[in-house]
Amino acid sequence: MAKIKVDLHPIYNNSKAIDNALLQAFEDAIEKRITEVEIIPGKGSGQLKKKVQRFLQMPHIKPLYHRIENDSKNFGRLFVYFKYK
Repeated sequence: MAKIKVDLHPIYNNSKAIDNALLQAFEDAIEKRITEVEIIPGKGSGQLKKKVQRFLQMPHIKPLYHRIENDSKNFGRLFVYFKYK
């Protein structure tokens, strides 16, 4: 099973680049029918993870994915799952 990995460490201070990277990952996942996107905001202060969570709750993004799962062993990482018919 293929998955897409998005590491936000290199662009942590560029809000527009973060949105673009997440949107591109979602578009790629849907186009290639990939069921899992791994997003790595890192541990840090938690602000980047909050930014990712706000992105995921946007009205035009939320219908694109099936569910979100936090990594139980690494709170600096989360998984977004897609379901296709």
